[in-house]
Amino acid sequence: MLFDRASSARTGRPLPVASPIFRRQATRKWTVSEVGVILQKFFRNTAPGMTDTTQNSNYVLRQLFSLGSASDMVEVILRMLGHSNFFEDFTMEDIVKLSRFMEVYRAEPGQTIIREGDLDDYMLFILQGRISIVKTDGHGERRAMTSVGPGAILGEMSMIDGEPRFASCIAIDTTTFAVFARDAMVKIIMDEPALGAKILIKLVTLLSQRLRETSVNLLQHMERSNAV
Repeated sequence: MLFDRASSARTGRPLPVASPIFRRQATRKWTVSEVGVILQKFFRNTAPGMTDTTQNSNYVLRQLFSLGSASDMVEVILRMLGHSNFFEDFTMEDIVKLSRFMEVYRAEPGQTIIREGDLDDYMLFILQGRISIVKTDGHGERRAMTSVGPGAILGEMSMIDGEPRFASCIAIDTTTFAVFARDAMVKIIMDEPALGAKILIKLVTLLSQRLRETSVNLLQHMERSNAV
């Protein structure tokens, strides 16, 4: 039924603030399951090159040796925490819960862990060992950018946006690392919403820090170029 000010004046009835349907939608609380569905749709939309089964992704990871669930290596993860700012606000209970959603792999020296240009759906936490990050330049030559060790986090950008890997990650030493996949992120938000929110905040902070670092490096490069 439509209402206007004239009919309100005639009948003495107050104007409705909004349709009851709209009021319910504006005040309703989202369930964790609904948030999970929204995130699944978001990840699917931001990663159009991937299928739900990721049959065309994670190829390199499938070639590495799996050590099983990270829940069997909680002590190793706890020792790694001192090297990682990502986990500085996590409790032991948080780590135990998170470990149930991760798998641990081992790579031998020279093995590729992440390959530039691949479409993958995971990020990783280095537990032991050291990894070289290599980027192919405009001439097709591979150049080492840096190396990282225990506590380092790699691959979070592609895990979130589904874009091809920016660089390759190659094991320098025998390296063990925990893999955190996109589907695991959705499951945590559905099963452990408080922990899921904490991880999302950490990821946003990490991405922001890396964007700032990139901006600083670009500015320094521009200043050096102008000085020549």
